[in-house]
Amino acid sequence: MGKVFALANQKGGVGKTTTAVNVAACLAEAGASTLVVDLDPQANATSGLGEHANGTSTYDLLDGVPLEELAHETAVPNLHLVPSRPELAGAAVELARREDGETFLPQALGPARARYDFVFIDCPPSLGPLTVNALAATDRVLVPVQCEYYALEGLAQLLHSVELVRNRLNPKLALAGMILTMVDGRTRLAADVAAEVRRHFGDLVFEAVVPRSVRLAEAPSHGLPITVYDRGSAGADAYYRVASELVDRG
Repeated sequence: MGKVFALANQKGGVGKTTTAVNVAACLAEAGASTLVVDLDPQANATSGLGEHANGTSTYDLLDGVPLEELAHETAVPNLHLVPSRPELAGAAVELARREDGETFLPQALGPARARYDFVFIDCPPSLGPLTVNALAATDRVLVPVQCEYYALEGLAQLLHSVELVRNRLNPKLALAGMILTMVDGRTRLAADVAAEVRRHFGDLVFEAVVPRSVRLAEAPSHGLPITVYDRGSAGADAYYRVASELVDRG
């Protein structure tokens, strides 16, 4: 059975989508059958993998369209995508009307566990109904943490939400770890923030860190993961390390 990971943090701009796309691409390149589910109405994972935010999408899961009809092949062998589109923003209202509003995604993603080795759910930057569904459907939560002043702000709320979902909806839910992103090795601030996060969370923090990188920032505009856009870059090397550590962590 495949492993399902949710990329979650209610703060925006911390590298959730970048991490989802690039870790998935690294694992696919290694031969693992991998799926990215774009659950963010901004559809950045969708465009980052060269798809367009139109046609069928995660929104259609609400209407009962089978997952296998929504997953698209991407330019990366072994990597499939269920794209998003802006209409997904209205899903919160629809979910509130459904009796299974908190658990539609676990049901919809059931077949993915048999088909894929790894599934990554890219969550919106909030703790609303879509993220709750993702947490209900996942095995482990990956938390990208930006190495800036407000890095720890909101993490306590996120961890509390994880605990609530574990108690109410998904007893097997656990943290896979926290990944330090956008690390600028030239600044004292980045080192101080990294040290503070490691002091608070210990072994939950990945040893591998993701640096600030122009090439990482450029890759989505070409619809490519960094491993395809510039596999020799520091950003690609960082995500190879993150993917390797994720596998090692089980």
